[in-house]
Amino acid sequence: MNPASYEVFLVGLSYLIVAYGSYTALQYAFPIPHGLTWGEILASVAGAAVALGGAVWAMHFIGMNSVDLGVAVTYDPALVAVSLALAVLAAAAGLFIVGRSGGGPLNLPLGALVTGLGLALMQYTGMEAMTVPGKVSYDPTLIAGSAAIAILAAAAVLWLAFRLHGNLMRFVSALFLGAALCAMHYTAVYGLKLEGGAKPAAADASLMSPANAAYVVFGVAALVLTLLLVYSTWKSARTLTSNL
Repeated sequence: MNPASYEVFLVGLSYLIVAYGSYTALQYAFPIPHGLTWGEILASVAGAAVALGGAVWAMHFIGMNSVDLGVAVTYDPALVAVSLALAVLAAAAGLFIVGRSGGGPLNLPLGALVTGLGLALMQYTGMEAMTVPGKVSYDPTLIAGSAAIAILAAAAVLWLAFRLHGNLMRFVSALFLGAALCAMHYTAVYGLKLEGGAKPAAADASLMSPANAAYVVFGVAALVLTLLLVYSTWKSARTLTSNL
C-alpha cells in the first residue's frame, strides 16, 4: 500500500517552513566567503546550516505527518534526533566546502553531492524512525529519484547562496528552493510501501495526533528561524552603522 492521501494544509505548511528556512539560510550564507576571522566564518556557517538543515528536517517531519498511511504511526526519538543532526551537518558541510573554496571548479559539485546525499540520508533515516504495524519498504527507482533531486536542490542552494545580493532575489530564490526540496521529500514518500498493516479500531488518546505534532514542529521551527533572521538583520544593521 502506497500513501493513501495527504492533508493538504500540512503539505502547505511543509512548503512554507522550508521556503522560510531557505531564505534565512541565504541571508546567513552570503558572508561566509568574506569572513575575516574563524569566529565570523563558523557563526555564518552555523546559522545557515541550522536554518537550512533544520527547515528541511521540519519540512520532512510535517510532510510525514501529512500522509495518511491508514495505520497509527509513532516515531523512534533516537532516530528522529539522528535525522535532524544529519540535516544540519549535511548543510554545514556543503556550505563550508563551497563558501571557502575560493571559486574552485570542483567544489560546487562536491558540496552538492555531500549535502544532497546527507539530506537524502536524513530523509530515509526519518522514515525508518516510523514505528508502524506491517512491513515498510521503498521503491528503488523513487529512492534514486529522491536522491538525485536532493543533489540538484543542494547544488542550487549552494550556487545561489554566494551569488545573491538583494532581498528580493533571495525571496524569489527561496520560493524555488522550497519547491525543489519538497519535491525531494514527496518523491521519497510516494515510494514508501506498507504491507500487512491493519488500521486499529481506536487511536490512543494519550498520543499527540499527527496533525498536532506537525503544528508543534512548524511553530518551533518558525520561531527559531525568526530569531535567526532577526539576529542576522540586527547584526547587519550594526555593521553598517559602525562603517559609516
